[in-house]
Amino acid sequence: MTLDIAHLVGIFLVLALIIGIGIYSGRKVSDVADFTSGGGKTGSWLVAGTIMGTLVSGQATVGTAQLAFSFGMSAWWFTLGSGLGCLVLAQGYVKRMRHSGADTLVSVIAGEYGSRSGYFASVLSSIGIFVSVIAQMLSATALLTTIFPISMAAASVISTAIMAVYVIFGGVWGAGIGGVVKLLLLYLASIMGGVIVLFATGGLEGLDTLLHHTLVDTPLGAANDIYTSEDLLARFGSLLARGPLNDLGSGLSLVLGVLSTQTYASAVWSAKSDKTARRGALFSACLIPPIGIACILVGLFMRGQCITAEEAAALTSAGLALPDGLIEITTTAQVFPTFILHYMPALFGGIVLGTLLITIVGGGAGLSLGVATIVVNDIGGHVTQFLNDPRRKLIATRLVIVAVLAVSAAVAALVPSAVINDFGYLSMGLRGAVIFVPLSAALFFPGRIGHPWVMASILAGPVAVIAGSILGVPFDPLFIGVLVNLLLCLMGRLFHPKHQINASF
Repeated sequence: MTLDIAHLVGIFLVLALIIGIGIYSGRKVSDVADFTSGGGKTGSWLVAGTIMGTLVSGQATVGTAQLAFSFGMSAWWFTLGSGLGCLVLAQGYVKRMRHSGADTLVSVIAGEYGSRSGYFASVLSSIGIFVSVIAQMLSATALLTTIFPISMAAASVISTAIMAVYVIFGGVWGAGIGGVVKLLLLYLASIMGGVIVLFATGGLEGLDTLLHHTLVDTPLGAANDIYTSEDLLARFGSLLARGPLNDLGSGLSLVLGVLSTQTYASAVWSAKSDKTARRGALFSACLIPPIGIACILVGLFMRGQCITAEEAAALTSAGLALPDGLIEITTTAQVFPTFILHYMPALFGGIVLGTLLITIVGGGAGLSLGVATIVVNDIGGHVTQFLNDPRRKLIATRLVIVAVLAVSAAVAALVPSAVINDFGYLSMGLRGAVIFVPLSAALFFPGRIGHPWVMASILAGPVAVIAGSILGVPFDPLFIGVLVNLLLCLMGRLFHPKHQINASF
């Protein structure tokens, strides 16, 4: 199915609205403080808009529907973990972060454990955030190649350009105001998507019947190791369908990732008061998980309506007939946009496609802003005095955003069939393994842990996560990274000179 005029009108209406907001927001930016932290002037809804403008992104929408297509309710962990992370941020970290005297998470660590610790935390956490930008690019290119007859390369260039325009003029102001507008549009789209699914199937029981007919009653189920109703329920009805340690680890990676990401910290620092910042984080905690449920309904419905090109080829090579009436999709990343094109009214579908595109764009833009803030403030600021001038720092931040987006687009073009949320979970895990334990120690236990041990924790945590991923451990490798972090910081506490003196008495 291709786009018609009504689809295009809907898409461009949304794009014009959000781009206009970005240009308007740019008028509020007079220096780098306004650009990266909103100058400490924003209200609760803008705080929530900034947080959700990044968290509710391609991973939370396109990626969740993609994962639900294969594992059902297990796909909820991305948005559920995001909501829990925002709850912990609001209740445990907002006040201490705002009263730390710092303006980045890394500067909190550097202030407590020295500039070298801060430098390595900057480099490694930037890599983690960059991985998530790649996930946004994968989502954007999957969406664009589904709705337009363009190549992956062209989709990558277009995605990069839109993300740059979205954030480069307005920084946190653009991401925040745009995030609020996008949030309203996305909720409308999500509710409509869920209503369409439930209406088309006659409710959850009808959805189960659809899945049973498509998978259990045809050879397609055997191709996915589904033979009975019990197999169907275990695969699509469980929060732990991919294994308890794997799925719980994914949820934990989101919680720690939220607490370890500069973009969300910038939202907290942008608020005009502690109460405002906490309320904004709580709004995000309440509003994010329901979007995941709506996207899961879409993914489950499309599992009953679609067959992938790989599945079709496997059935054909085995001499089996393809189930009748199924839509063939190239990759599972196309589940959500294919649903919109086939099952939504054209004009509204165009608005939803535009909203989905901006959702992905906002996520990539917000994350790239986080990378740029760290690179310019925490790395560049220590390497050269050239960036001491506020105007130069603002220009440098914008240039780094463009560079981050361009490189991530190139990487995404090389792995077009990757599972989007795999990148999301890896990104959050890497960030958590670098930042979370040292940050928490600096905020809650200042002066109690030896600097060399924290440095070792910062270096060893992400190495442990990557090693676990390479070795293919049967659980989320974040567990290994955080355990290494905790053990090294505990050693730093035990061998801290003050602790030894007290113990001798």
